[in-house]
Amino acid sequence: MKRDPFVIIGVAMVIALMLVFGFKLAKRPSSGAGQMQNGTAPDFTLESLEGKSVRLSDYHGKPVVLNFWATWCGPCKIEMPWFVDFQKQYGSAGVQFLGVAMDDAKTEDIAEFAKSMKVNYPILIGKESVGDAYGGVQFLPETFYIDRNGKIVDKAFGLKGRGEIEDDIKKIIGQSSVAQTQK
Repeated sequence: MKRDPFVIIGVAMVIALMLVFGFKLAKRPSSGAGQMQNGTAPDFTLESLEGKSVRLSDYHGKPVVLNFWATWCGPCKIEMPWFVDFQKQYGSAGVQFLGVAMDDAKTEDIAEFAKSMKVNYPILIGKESVGDAYGGVQFLPETFYIDRNGKIVDKAFGLKGRGEIEDDIKKIIGQSSVAQTQK
């Protein structure tokens, strides 16, 4: 079967345009995160896998890595072991990872998935309203790097490299230290 080269070129151009617009949307500041009350991370209360109510403000004074993820998300499965390692490495510096499961899986299935990934940080059951407060969780994973004062220092849509994640962790520790010494 012979293919028309113009059709192939047309399809390739449409795919290229979709990718370009997708990347532009991903890099565009979301309606919430960049303009949240002077960059302050919105507080929320979510239920943990253990059934306890957890508020983001419970961690005020600690640098927080807030990660929205799902059990079906391939890139999430890649970065979760890194987060486990970083929680071990930077936990003594006060860094706290929080995972927010944003899928429709049963709590038991999310717990089993977290156990299989050897997650060593709290996993919370997400709600759409919390995702909306962070500008609408359109891509998974989405990660927010929050300093000790509750300010969003950086955010990532999609998978970042391990080194980039560590650089962002160092930012929330470094900025936090500077902010603390200026008080």
